[in-house]
Order: sequence, then structure tokens, then C-alpha cells
Amino acid sequence: MGHASYGDLLEGGVKIYETQNEVLHSKTAVIDGVWSVVGSSNFDHRSALFNDEVDAVVLGRETAAELEALFRDDLRNAKAIDLKTWEDRPLTQKLDESFSKVWQNLL
Repeated sequence: MGHASYGDLLEGGVKIYETQNEVLHSKTAVIDGVWSVVGSSNFDHRSALFNDEVDAVVLGRETAAELEALFRDDLRNAKAIDLKTWEDRPLTQKLDESFSKVWQNLL
């Protein structure tokens, strides 16, 4: 998800954390401590339809526990984004995000 979606997500109660000084391209998910997914797919239609993205699904508590531990480690160095701070960001940033969102929908 891009910055342009943060407002809706935060209003819906989603917690958002941003990593600092590093780029993480992989996406991970752990469901019910058993079902794990690691991959490069983005949450957009281009990844599903056009890009050669790869995701691995693993069933097992050991893998899920390891991924959850890695996630907790990442949170220690991440910055929490709250709704009030997000709403008070500079107008230039808001305009850039709106412009990006238009292009995202056209691509």
C-alpha cells in the first residue's frame, strides 16, 4: 500500500509502522500461528496480472513462529504512524500522494 492509502487504513483501525533507513521488498503474513506466506507480490492488480511475482506458502508452527519473531524485531526499529500526525503532514506531501494515487490507478 502506498502512502495515499494510509488515511483510510488508519481511520479503519489499521496499525502502520514504517522501517527507518532500510528497504524491505518482501511481504510476509502469518495467520493463526500456522499458515505463513513470504513473497514479493504487491497488493495491487499489476502484481496479480502482469508481474512475475513469487510467493511461498508454508504450513507449520515453527516457520510461523520464526516469521513472527522477525516481525517483532523489525518493529523495534520502525516508526509508528498515527492518524493525527498523518493528517498534519505538509500539504506538498499530500499533493504528491494524490498525484501518485491517480497514476497508480492508471497503470
